[in-house]
This record gives sequence, C-alpha cells and structure tokens, in this order.
Amino acid sequence: MRTLALIGKSGTGKSHKAQLIAKENEIKFIIDDGLLIHGSRVLAGYSAKREKTRLGAIKRAIFQDPTHAAEVKSKLSEMKVDRLLILGTSDSMIEAICKTLSIPLPESIIRIEDISSHREINTARMIRKAAGKHVIPVPTLEIKKDFSGFFLDPLRIFRKGKGKPSELVEEKSVVRPTYSYMGRYTINDTTVSQIALYTARQVPGIGSGGRVFIENYTGGVIIRLELTVEYGIPLLPVLEKVQREVAQVIEHMTAINVLKVNVVVKHIHFSEKS
Repeated sequence: MRTLALIGKSGTGKSHKAQLIAKENEIKFIIDDGLLIHGSRVLAGYSAKREKTRLGAIKRAIFQDPTHAAEVKSKLSEMKVDRLLILGTSDSMIEAICKTLSIPLPESIIRIEDISSHREINTARMIRKAAGKHVIPVPTLEIKKDFSGFFLDPLRIFRKGKGKPSELVEEKSVVRPTYSYMGRYTINDTTVSQIALYTARQVPGIGSGGRVFIENYTGGVIIRLELTVEYGIPLLPVLEKVQREVAQVIEHMTAINVLKVNVVVKHIHFSEKS
C-alpha cells in the first residue's frame, strides 16, 4: 500500500481540500477523523465529530478504540486498498494512525500551506472559531443517519464551463460537533411531538385532535401519528403528504433524522355539509 498525508492544524480546511488532493493523486480512499471514505461513501469507522468531548474526538481520530481500529483495518484489507490519503493535524498524528492501522508511513506529505492561500486558511479558521463548523468530505445523505441531532448542511461545489450549465463536481457536509465551544442543545420528545402534530394539521383534510408516539433509535426517530381526517377526502395522497411534510419539518427544525413516519387514521370527521 502507498500512502500520502495531508497535514494542517485543526480548522485550516484539510477536509475541504481532501477530495481534490485525492483526485489529483489518483487516490480513491481517504482516512479522515476516524472514517474510511471511498469516493462519496463511508466504508467503515466512526466519526470523531460525533464524540462529546475534544479529547474523545482526538482518541477517535487516531483509532484508540480497538474495535474501531479493527473494523477499519478489516475493510482496508477487504477492499485491497493500494493507495490511501491520510488527513492529520501533525506528523505525530499521522504516525499514530499508521501504526494503529498497520499501514505504511506516507511516501510524501502535503502541508495545507502548500495548497491553500493564506487568505483561504484564515477564512477557514474564522469559520471554525465563529461557528464551530467542521467539514466531512462526503455527501450529507451518506452520513445523515449517523448524525441525528447534529445540525448538518450540504456544501455543494459546482463547475461552470463557458456556454454550459453548472455541473455538480462534489458534495461535502458541514457539521457542528457537540464538543464545539458553541455548546450543545437538547430537545425532548414532547417538543418533537408538538411539531409533528402541528405540521400534520396544516395539511388540508386533516382534522383537529390526534396523538403522536416517538420511538428513539441511534440513527434517528420513528414517528407514529394517529389522526382524524375529514370524511370524503382522498386518503392516500393526503396521508402521503402528511408523511413528507412531517419528516421535512422535523429534520429542518430539530436536525433529528426521521427514519420513518407512520400515519394511522383513528377517526373520521363528518362536517355539517356532509
């Protein structure tokens, strides 16, 4: 296996540049913050950005958990990885990752200062300091289930040729980890239930009343709605709209990943006209 390292201090934009460096060096696999990434997919690992403390994030990023390290080592072997880009904040961090995963030390090292301007690095640092935001070099849809409860935003990069429509070149994800100095927030099931029920009632054909049940899982929540509907409405399209609207609003307002919305009609409301 041949390895290449990209080194830069925390918040200088390494993850933002990772896919570009990999592409320029014909590398298909990346190690970044505890994850083994192939193209736009996470193959194995556990993101350091999910840790509750900064120390926990550091330990996760250098694979100090034996189970975590074994999973990534197994996948590296399974995929027969021949070229690998490793991201780290220092030479010692790169060495620690290579030692733990039993992979060769880098043949060459790229410093973030070699590929980013002083202005780009300062901008990245300002964003990290002001908003506590981190980049993960995979699409939001790929990691959504692993970051339920974290505010995630897609970062899409387009290329526009002369006389041609814009083309999506790559997509990354922006996340604010719990260990960010910005702090953390909590939201209880009652709040989620109120949002879900209010949203459902805004759909034409859904009556007053109703109940909500929340099932919590590691990857998100399953919501069960028991609703009253107006007599004579076309049930299927109305209930499908409820499912879509509730999922979208919950995810937008709370950052909680909605695994499923189940809708049950418990009562039929007959208006005076009917």
